[in-house]
Parts: sequence; structure tokens; C-alpha cells
Amino acid sequence: MSKVSKDLRIKSRQLSEDPKRAPNRAMLRAVGFQDEDFKKPMVGVASTWSEVTPCNIHIDKLAIRAKEGIKEAGGAGLIFNTITVSDGISMGTGGMRFSLPSRDVIADSIETVVGAENLDAYVAIGGCDKNMPGCLIAMARSEVPSVFVYGGTIKPGKLDGKDIDIVSAFEGVGQYNKGDIDREELHKIECSACPGAGSCGGMYTANTMASAIEALGMSLPGSSSNPAESNLKLSDCYEAGEAVLRLLEADIYPKDIMTKEAFENAITLVMALGGSTNAVLHLLAIANAADVDLSLDDFERIQKKVPHIADLKPSGKYVMQDLHEAGGVPGVMKLLLENGYLHGDCLTVTGKTIAENLKEMDDLYENQKVIVPLEKPLRADGPLVVMKGNLAPDGAVAKVSGLKVTSLTGPAKVFDSEQEATDAVLEGRVVPGDVIVIRYEGPKGGPGMPEMLSLSAILVGKGLGESVALLTDGRFSGGTHGLVVGHIAPEAQTGGPIALLKTGDLVTVDSGKRELTMHVSEEELQERKSSWSAPVQTLRGVLGKYARTVSCSSKGAVTDLFEPLKEHVKL
Repeated sequence: MSKVSKDLRIKSRQLSEDPKRAPNRAMLRAVGFQDEDFKKPMVGVASTWSEVTPCNIHIDKLAIRAKEGIKEAGGAGLIFNTITVSDGISMGTGGMRFSLPSRDVIADSIETVVGAENLDAYVAIGGCDKNMPGCLIAMARSEVPSVFVYGGTIKPGKLDGKDIDIVSAFEGVGQYNKGDIDREELHKIECSACPGAGSCGGMYTANTMASAIEALGMSLPGSSSNPAESNLKLSDCYEAGEAVLRLLEADIYPKDIMTKEAFENAITLVMALGGSTNAVLHLLAIANAADVDLSLDDFERIQKKVPHIADLKPSGKYVMQDLHEAGGVPGVMKLLLENGYLHGDCLTVTGKTIAENLKEMDDLYENQKVIVPLEKPLRADGPLVVMKGNLAPDGAVAKVSGLKVTSLTGPAKVFDSEQEATDAVLEGRVVPGDVIVIRYEGPKGGPGMPEMLSLSAILVGKGLGESVALLTDGRFSGGTHGLVVGHIAPEAQTGGPIALLKTGDLVTVDSGKRELTMHVSEEELQERKSSWSAPVQTLRGVLGKYARTVSCSSKGAVTDLFEPLKEHVKL
């Protein structure tokens, strides 16, 4: 018997009541529906379960638990799947081009199923990096009540009594190339880095986006820091199934929650935690889908006033499991709220505000070491900085937490692909003081804006992480650290200034002044531009469609950029 107080079939009623829809109902009976189910709201569970990555290997069980919560709350649950790709597995290969486009495929596929099946609401469960923004983009577009659940973080790997993770393996490649470790030691790291299910353990992109989504109000309190392999994570999913029915009853929709102030909360938490540069790209994309006016200027404004207080990898000591054991994301949000950094009146998927939710949550635990006091921050302002200059007129993004060297002027060594640059580094053709520039790796040029954790980690492993700069119109993983700047816009493929740079040109990277400058005269640049033409692209399929439709990274690299319709003027 339904446990809801009113008819919540906001979409599915047309299937449930109309005599003409008997064939439609016959199809649903074949998957288990009975007479009483047609009186209930149809609630989907968008599962990103897959065997291609540890981030998502356990999500099939989580989806079943969410369906159980939906049933208990009076809904008729239906599980459906969407894709995932593993950034860690594709990193450094041509497969990495498909990573960012997968975000849009995920969003499109969820929106398609929700719309085609006339679902009244849904829970979405994501694990690896692109699942989360993909799910949130779909929620903004689908315009039915929805709740996101994070699959959870992986446990730390153990080797010789120390915690390691996937970034340890990437950096191990550089250590092996330098001769600091042998093949046997590298193999030990490889075999110990990922001990089970869950997303990469540090404050990398998956944990960053999970935290941001909780601050955004689209997931239940505490769910972003609960580990993958825990009873707490199973409870998150069950409770999300119950919560989405409450949202239906209360007529609360994603766009009621995803306001401009809610995005400001998400950015604030990302800055405090020292999150991934990818958060900039993904939050811009989610805001675009939600019709919220968010720009790089908002990140820059918030960065200047929010301190970095989380000693988390890649630049710090601890991982997400440690943060969970220190009081979790709610403990950090409570600290930020009490000190005036968050908008406490923002609505969330609980039906309550941020402030109301946090009243019920514990403070950070005493004697924990993961979060430092606000009055003694790791950095007085946020570690994600927007940089501009004649090399990046539309902006670029850098993560400067833990940097010992914050500026560098040196000769550019320019490469038209990540592989060319990687070969040069491994062959010893990059030396301290160089500015490595990798171009034609942007959203259109890659296409797909690949991440470059493989190369940045090799530089760290070879001891070059603080003595060279690495610039690209592509992206960096949340696991990247060092003097690296990505998202340079406009990108090379569209004729951005980075396309005109030549090996030997002096370039200044100054994270303190937030400047990216190439020391080339305007006259010389104009002369170079007159003889430049974009590389011809002949790709078809997913990457071809992506290259033709994707926006600039400074707009979130979206494939459905919202442009207000201009008033039609009769001639």
C-alpha cells in the first residue's frame, strides 16, 4: 500500500490510468509491475555500475539498496544503467580523450531514460569523476525531483606500513625512470595502490565533486565522505530512496535547490578542502544546465576570501577516509557556516536548509589533524586560482596548494600533444627552468580535453615538480600537483594565443599575481597569426560530434551552452 498522502504520478499517470496505455502497462508487467504498482509514482535509480573501474564496481548493490528505500517510502522503483569510463585506466593514452565527453554522454543518457520512461523522480548513484557532474547535469535538465548518492571513496592502499594510492603509482613511473626505484618496487606499488572498491582516495576529482554536490544541497548530509565499503554507504542509498519520495510530496525540484547561492556554497567548500581544478569545469557545466549565471569571476571572488584548511592529498598528508574519521564533510561545512562562509538558508534534498541539516550533525572531532584551525590556515585564500594574461585572455586554472615555487620565467618548450611532451621528459630533454607547453589538447583540439596526470606525476617522480612549469589547454587530474596550469582559453584549436607560441619564447607563470604572460610583441604575434591555420579534424562518432558542439573551457566545456534567444527583428 502506498505510504504517500497524495497522487505523486506527475509524469507516469499518463501510463497508469489511460485505457489506451494498456500496451504500455503490459510492458511494465513483464518487468514485475502489478496492479498496485501502477498507483505508485515510478522512481528510477540511475546506476553507473560497471566492472571497468573500482570506482563503480560495487554500485550494483547500492542501486538495489536505493530501490528498497523507494519501495519502503511508497514508490515503484526501476533500476537503469548508464556508462562510466575509468580516468585512471585511460590516463596517458588516447582513451583519455573520451573521459570528458563521457560526462555529456552520461547526462544525455539519464535525461533520455527519465524522459522516455515518464519517470516521476529518480536517485542517481555515481562513482568515478565524470559520473557526478553527468548525473547533476541530467538532474537540472530532467526537471523531476532527484537525489544524488556518491559511491564513496576507496580505502588507502598499504605498502611498507605507509598509505599509498593511485597517484603513488603514477609518481612511481617517474621514480623508476629516474632510477630511484627498481621494477620490483614499482610492481609492489602497482599491486598495493588500489585495495578494493571506491573512488581515488585523496581530494582528487571524485571526492571533490562529491563534496561539492553535498554543499550544493543535492545529496544527503554526510554521504560524500562515507566510505564505499561500509554500512553507512548502504544506508546513504536506502535513505536517498526515501528522500526522493519526500521531495515529490513537497514539490521540490532540482532547480529549487541549485541556486546561485548554492553554487557559491559548493565553490566555498572546494576552496576550503583544496579540491581539484576539474571542479571549476564541472560546476560551470552544472550551472549552465540549471540556468544559473556562474562564471570564472565567481570562482575568483570566492577564492580571495576562503582559506584552505584541509591537509589532504595530493599536496597534503591525508585521504578522504581520514576526513570521514575526523568528522566528515558535514563537520567542515558546520565550521564554515558558523564562521560566516556559507549561505545557511539554501534548500537541500532533505527538504530542510543547509543550516537546519548541520544542526543535527556532529562538529569536527577533537584532536583530529585533517582540518587545521581557521585562524591558522594552510593558505589564507583558496588554492584554486584563475589566471589570465596574453597567453590566456579568457582565463586558465591552477591549483597552488603546497607550492614552494609560485612563479617561474623560462623558455617555452612547446609540444602539440601530451605524448610528445612525455617522450621529451623521459628522454631528459626537459631541464629545470623550462616551461612545458602542451597545446591542441583542449575541448575541441584534443578533442576531449584529456587530463595529464601521467605526465605531471612523472615530473614529480623525476624531481622536476617544483623546477619546471607545465601549461596546457587540456586538463589536469585532481591528483596533479606542482606548478601546473590548465584550461588555458581560448584553446589552440580555435586560434587562441597558445597556438602562436614557439619553443624558446620566454613565458612567465606567476600564481601570486595570477598572470600567464608570453614575452612576445603584439606585432610578432599578429604576424604569426596571419600564417596560422587550425589543424584539420576528420573525426566522426562521439569525438567528432563533441569537437563540433563543445564550448570553451571557460564556459564549462558544455555541449549545450545556453545562449539567450535574441529578439527577432523583421527586415
